[in-house]
Amino acid sequence: MHYAESGYVVHDRVAFDWENPETDLSVDEAAARIFLPGGKPPKAGDVHRQPELAATLRIIAKKGRAGFYEGQVAEDIVGRLRQLGGLHTLDDFAATEGDYKTAISTSYHGYGIHQMPPNNQGLTALLMLNVLSGFDLSAVDPSGAERLHLEVEAGRLAYRDRDNLLADQDRVAVPVETLLSSAYADQLRAAIDPERAMTELPHVELPGSDTVYISVVDRDRNAVSFINSTYYAFGSGVVGPKTGVVLQNRGTSFRLDPRHPNCIAPGKRPMHTIMPGMMTKDGRAVMPFGVVGGSYQPFGHVHLLTNMIDYGMDPQQAIDAPRVFYNHDVVEAERGVRVGAVEGLRQRGHQVVGPHRPLGGGQAVLIDWEKGTLTGGSDSRKDGLALGY
Repeated sequence: MHYAESGYVVHDRVAFDWENPETDLSVDEAAARIFLPGGKPPKAGDVHRQPELAATLRIIAKKGRAGFYEGQVAEDIVGRLRQLGGLHTLDDFAATEGDYKTAISTSYHGYGIHQMPPNNQGLTALLMLNVLSGFDLSAVDPSGAERLHLEVEAGRLAYRDRDNLLADQDRVAVPVETLLSSAYADQLRAAIDPERAMTELPHVELPGSDTVYISVVDRDRNAVSFINSTYYAFGSGVVGPKTGVVLQNRGTSFRLDPRHPNCIAPGKRPMHTIMPGMMTKDGRAVMPFGVVGGSYQPFGHVHLLTNMIDYGMDPQQAIDAPRVFYNHDVVEAERGVRVGAVEGLRQRGHQVVGPHRPLGGGQAVLIDWEKGTLTGGSDSRKDGLALGY
């Protein structure tokens, strides 16, 4: 409430996203008024204020959940949506609630890796790990073409299943157990040629996103993996004119084909990308972790985990290591990927390009139960830091 009202300093990465948002903030009058002061996005070092949001946060602080989903805040948001032709009602907002879900998991070289179930895309990372578990990654160069090629090919197979099968399990049957079975991993792995890129897979075009991820471990070793996103830098670009609330854009992930499991429908949640991860060993949490970046996140989780488990990197090394991502039928390779690795990927049949922005942004806290210590890592690709006190 204090920062929304008194102002906060715009940091460099926030200014970068503000300057080149995926959403046109000038279309919505309230968005333009709040987020384009003077008709321009704030620059790094500017102080930005959101007084309408401060007032909304005070209502929520006083009334809790009801302060948002009922009363004047809900009325402002629903009223704006109805003006735009939306079908939302106050009853829709009042009926909204969160659910407790049981995580889905796989084992990777003795570690338990846990993700949220569909409609979350976390299963995609588990599929990739199951496929890669059949290759001896530790025997190959961690920054070489062979390792990156295997990661890309496992990702291509896993994303195919993500896009074809993942949806709201409250409304659609998703074959989670079958997809996570060792037999299915064997089947997918058999399709991978370590020396050649696959040629018969569907086109993959994945949107990016901007997400906030936080890992927390307390002195009693309670671990929290927390993620939040409006999807894209400014969500839908629609803002409650009195409340200053930016409305999210998760409906983008729905399909319009009525035959698709993830087709849009009343009261249905879309497949969504935000993935809080947790790693365990011997029944205890050893690392809450996450890597932001919309559809990149499964790649980011797998790259982080294999860096640590297969190559013995600490959290910061694993986060800092250069990344690749298969998108728009090409391999996006960060500038830190070695020239020889890029050439090796091309020799295997991949088209390699540079990404237009950093790939993801990771954070993690590793718990060493024997030493009684915590080791944090935070990604320089975004704002953030590792902090202990």
